Amino acid sequence: MKERYNMPEKILIVGGVALGPKAASRCKRLMPDAEVTLVDENVYISYGGCGIPYYVSGEVQNLDDLRATPYHTIRDPEFFRAMKGVTVRNQTRALSIDRAAKTLLVKDVISGKEEKLPYDKLVLATGASPRVPPVEGKDLKNVLSLTRLEAADAIRTACQEGKVNEAVIVGGGFIGLEAAVALADMWGVKVSVVEMMDQILPGVLSHSLARMAEHDCVSHKVDVYTSEKVLKLEGKDGAVSKVVTDKRELPAQLVIFAAGFIPNGRLAKDAGLDVAPFGAVVVDEHMRTSDPAIYAGGDCVAIRNIITDKLGYLPLGSMANRQGRVIGTNLAGGDATFPGYVGTWAVKLFEMSFCGTGLTVERARKEGYNAIGVSVEQLDRAHFYPEKNMMSLELVVDKPTRRVLGIQGACSAGDALKARIDAVATMLQFGKPTIDDLANAEIAYAPPFASAMDAVNAVANVADNILSGQLKPISSKEFGELWKDRANNNVFFADARPAVAGNATAAKYPGEWHAIALEDIEAKFDSIPKDRPVALVCNTGLRSYEVMLYLHNHGVTDVVNALGGMQALIKRGDNM
Repeated sequence: MKERYNMPEKILIVGGVALGPKAASRCKRLMPDAEVTLVDENVYISYGGCGIPYYVSGEVQNLDDLRATPYHTIRDPEFFRAMKGVTVRNQTRALSIDRAAKTLLVKDVISGKEEKLPYDKLVLATGASPRVPPVEGKDLKNVLSLTRLEAADAIRTACQEGKVNEAVIVGGGFIGLEAAVALADMWGVKVSVVEMMDQILPGVLSHSLARMAEHDCVSHKVDVYTSEKVLKLEGKDGAVSKVVTDKRELPAQLVIFAAGFIPNGRLAKDAGLDVAPFGAVVVDEHMRTSDPAIYAGGDCVAIRNIITDKLGYLPLGSMANRQGRVIGTNLAGGDATFPGYVGTWAVKLFEMSFCGTGLTVERARKEGYNAIGVSVEQLDRAHFYPEKNMMSLELVVDKPTRRVLGIQGACSAGDALKARIDAVATMLQFGKPTIDDLANAEIAYAPPFASAMDAVNAVANVADNILSGQLKPISSKEFGELWKDRANNNVFFADARPAVAGNATAAKYPGEWHAIALEDIEAKFDSIPKDRPVALVCNTGLRSYEVMLYLHNHGVTDVVNALGGMQALIKRGDNM
């Protein structure tokens, strides 16, 4: 009989969606003699959960595509056995951990049989569960969460069969909005999104950009109700028929809960492992729990936010996969680390895509930073190139230190936007960049891809102009509010766009809106009052900035410039 230390190391992994398979495969690759067993209570394992909305929309044709490798092999238990050397026990639920005996109690969900599985090292990849409000009617038929393949198939089938005319999405985060787009765009379903916070994409997108996202949804006939709470669901013949909120009643043959996630940390907590107050498992930079024989990662763990240096929570498949490689390496005796996160994300809606990294201006202020949000509207390619798109960027800056804390953006060309955000994300992850660093960041240039002064450089330059006092900004929202209250504020509104555009708007509002094109500022200088505040606007904020400089040089200083100009107003749905 072999001594225990000469036997192959037993690795148990609980959870088989993203992190678990990655850790198992990596460990086996580095340590072929290890006995690696993957335990998961569901039928399907190793699938792209983030692709579920795109299956519902029809952009992903087959459900199996979400389970396949890039070379079209289905990642089922047999695949992992034959190709990876990993034993998969699906439809097996993990019940408890005996840390002293190093065993995991599991139960076969079909037979009900329980057994104890020994381990030398254990990995918790238990994921997270959809947050479902404790409302009456949540157990009715056709009330689902869009996190499992079975639910995705049920929703798409119901839409194909014409059984869903109206749907309500509870939650305006990533999954909720992606589901709304899928149902409305592909199937023509009347969709309502109910979000209890005062904006969609709360916590990841600034209020200003969230307004653009809401306008994109509303303009495609998706109703968005913010600051609204679901009270109950009503049904007919056992199926949902109505959603009752604190402000209205919405008919629905389908309700999707997408109100965030709760980390599945119960198994760890019951075993006496350290768990954060919000329920996620606490790990170190090596992804080890408070028990050195147990690792954890993915949607069930708390991870350090690099910017705030606080434990945070961000359930993303990309992060789970990277953490899985770290864990797999360390299971095999390596010394890999996961430094934390800055919070980089992207979402595609209808005409617009949104992307961000780091902190929003609202979050930064809550964290104690003296933060400002700096907005620009800038072309994603050279202005003379035939194909180009207007990109919205909002940079978050700590005023005293000039430190960049985050950036978010919106653009119809999602790939172009993502490239800019990724560049800043890398800088945030590996340093504490300032606006000076960003202003001088080396961005690849060619007219089909970017401007010579890239949008990332430009937004940093605008921030520098603000902090140096050369630019007194006002947001598009603030400009709109000034305009609506023009009867009471004595503001002189000056339009620096070319005369054709400025004159057209001035004709709509005679005596209130003044066309003063950049080219005409010298000739029309005397028409600008010197005893009233002046609010400047142009198409993007650039021409009006030049007018502001001219006014300042000639003694007119009570002047504000609308960042983002008319483009930002249009994207918000506030165009004149």
